[in-house]
Amino acid sequence: MKGKEHEDKKEEEEEKEKEEKKEEEEEKKEEEEEKKEEEEEKKEEEEEKEEEEKKEEEEEKKEEEEEKKEEEEEKKEEEEEKKEEEEEEKEEKEKEITVVAFS
Repeated sequence: MKGKEHEDKKEEEEEKEKEEKKEEEEEKKEEEEEKKEEEEEKKEEEEEKEEEEKKEEEEEKKEEEEEKKEEEEEKKEEEEEKKEEEEEEKEEKEKEITVVAFS
């Protein structure tokens, strides 16, 4: 009888060890999955951040190009105004010369 009890106890301990080992493996598996999920989230956040930065850079570039375009337009307008003023001055001088010549 004692031999049977000893054997039963041994089997019980082996079962208990198996169960503990199984639980440890499941915990380990869960931890690995959590780690994997965290890495995925981190990766996604990085990608979003990169995308946001890229978007901002493109926006800045676009704004700079707009400013440059506006500056060129202003410069062009100023040159045209200057040209018109020079034309007017030239015409005035020609009138003066004509008036002086006829008097």
